[in-house]
Amino acid sequence: MERRSFIKNAGLLAAGCGLGATAAASSTVFRANKLPAWKGFNLLDFFSPDPSKSRRPTPEDHFRWMRDWGFNFVRVPIAYPNYLAIDRNKKITPEEVYRIDEARVAEIEKLVTMAHRYGMHVSLNLHRAPGYCINAGFYEPYNLWKDQEAQDAFCFHWNFWARRFRSVAAAKLSFDLVNEPAMREDMNDQHSPSSAVPGAVYRKVAAAAAAAIRKENPARIVIADGNNVGNTVIPEIIDLDIAQSCRGYYPGRISHYKAPWANKDVNNLPEPKWPGKVGNEHYSREMLEKYYQPWIDLVNKGVGVHCGECGCWNKTPHAVFLAWFGDVLDILGSHGIGFGLWEFSGDFGVLNSRRADVQYENWYGQQLDKKLLELLRRS
Repeated sequence: MERRSFIKNAGLLAAGCGLGATAAASSTVFRANKLPAWKGFNLLDFFSPDPSKSRRPTPEDHFRWMRDWGFNFVRVPIAYPNYLAIDRNKKITPEEVYRIDEARVAEIEKLVTMAHRYGMHVSLNLHRAPGYCINAGFYEPYNLWKDQEAQDAFCFHWNFWARRFRSVAAAKLSFDLVNEPAMREDMNDQHSPSSAVPGAVYRKVAAAAAAAIRKENPARIVIADGNNVGNTVIPEIIDLDIAQSCRGYYPGRISHYKAPWANKDVNNLPEPKWPGKVGNEHYSREMLEKYYQPWIDLVNKGVGVHCGECGCWNKTPHAVFLAWFGDVLDILGSHGIGFGLWEFSGDFGVLNSRRADVQYENWYGQQLDKKLLELLRRS
């Protein structure tokens, strides 16, 4: 029996036998992931704070292809200003954070409805929340982790979405609170020093948002992205019935090779290899296993885990990308952890990634990375 099948079967056996926390903590017993192993993609329709700069809406054909290829999950990262009625020539004020634009909300609802039509579980995520985003480029009037006013607005937005989708079953829709949290000193400076959010602060914010959501639907699945830009488990919320989301970008020298938003100097980077020596480090599957072990431990403690984002920018050599990503997906899949590739169509995607070293297959006018698709489908 292959390693993945053995571990999955062991986890199902442990869950079926009703083993308690003491037995589950044993190194020889594995628990099944509390979350389904959803597999799919991120869709960036509402990623920009400015609707006029948004991508074209995801066409229905894309959902049909996802379904036909065996995928069942889409994550929708949303910038909250995208659905506000505000003057975008001025800095937003705290009062304007509450000005919902119903026409924009209807567009988000339309995407969710279409995804459900093709059997997709939808995870709505605030990629930009009031007072925080991993990316700068939009003025924030306060700090989500420090200011109660920002936290109140955060809860308002999640309560709004919870009411809007109150009647949608938990199996079809989940809420991912805020993308890749970190404690940045200046919310409006991309390169401002940052660190992990203090655990007690993260707990306070997550607990309040989850309560605002479950006031409308107690069964709603709530997910919190890992601390320190999605990289680390949040032990402080394990008891809150909130799932956690890891990332599939480690190490960044592989996933974000020459990405200008992640590297100050893109012209003097060591050539990526997998496995092999990159700069002063030796990259291997073992380093990935060590990186993901805390997330596997979290599964074995009975907390749901999903990898909400993963993938590789298009400057990494394709063969290196596939070798590395195959290990990432195998480690996650061996423990029943699903994934959402960033993205479906675009520079990280299975379609239209604009890589210079890929022989694309024409797919109804789209450029399909067949090797990446095959890797995703067998994972």
